[in-house]
Amino acid sequence: MDGELDEAMRKLAWLNFDCSRNEFGSCVASPGSRSSSAKDRVYERVLGDPWGANFSVGIGDVLSMHPRNVPIELRLIRVLLTKFPSLPPTFEMTPNAVELLKFARAVYEFAVILSMEMKDQEAFERDLVQLKVFYMDTRGMIPPSPDEYPILGLNLMRLLAENRIAEFHTELELLPLGALHHPCIKYAVELEQAFMEGTYNRLINDRQAVPHESYRYVMDLLAETIRDEMADCSGQAYDHLPVNDAMEMLMFSSDQQLLEYISERQHEWEVQNRLVLFHMAKSQPRVGVHSFELIKQSLCYAQELEQVV
Repeated sequence: MDGELDEAMRKLAWLNFDCSRNEFGSCVASPGSRSSSAKDRVYERVLGDPWGANFSVGIGDVLSMHPRNVPIELRLIRVLLTKFPSLPPTFEMTPNAVELLKFARAVYEFAVILSMEMKDQEAFERDLVQLKVFYMDTRGMIPPSPDEYPILGLNLMRLLAENRIAEFHTELELLPLGALHHPCIKYAVELEQAFMEGTYNRLINDRQAVPHESYRYVMDLLAETIRDEMADCSGQAYDHLPVNDAMEMLMFSSDQQLLEYISERQHEWEVQNRLVLFHMAKSQPRVGVHSFELIKQSLCYAQELEQVV
């Protein structure tokens, strides 16, 4: 079993080293195709000895990978991890349990960042669920990961970009109080506050001041969410806008970009005589129970309930 783990660690070392050098072709090549002496040299350079303490993959190294070069080795490593009883959910205290836990955590950190770089949201959520087990259930067993709060902050940014505000606050409540002072968590919280206040210019300006390199991948998605929110507000607040004003408001640099956005995302808008018409996007009045009657009935129920009590 130690031999299989050693081979898995060598594969992860290759992924880390090759991708940090931005050698996309070598990221997908089979490790067996390389010479053993070369593998050993890279392995020693990246991880040190087979049971060393330096198992951190490094987010920056993963970010240089190209989306179409998804390493098959990573999948094989994750399958191999299911064979070790010292890993979740059993957590058996074997002689090499600490090293295994650190290595498995590094694997899932690698997978989470790779999923975000590939913009695969479903894979990101699956990998993050597995990674959280190592963050929450191994406290006191292994040292904290330096990438823990950057990755959890990245998850907050993703929820914000998808406009899943309730889930954003749920995840925020699960963090310890000390985490709120971490630059990555603090950055996500400040962006959420700006999002709720509607200060969208601040959100756009802060794109260049991200606290971690991995956040740049989710900022594009956040910009699209902001643009959609501004478009919805514009459609309800105005009957029409000049094309130049609409272009500036939605942060486009040309008329062509605005027209493409309207044709792809805002099918109810029309452009006539250099004006963007919103009349088709107006909310239609709803026909239903009169609010006054509903309020009156609720007050009667409350009064009767109070008398019973």
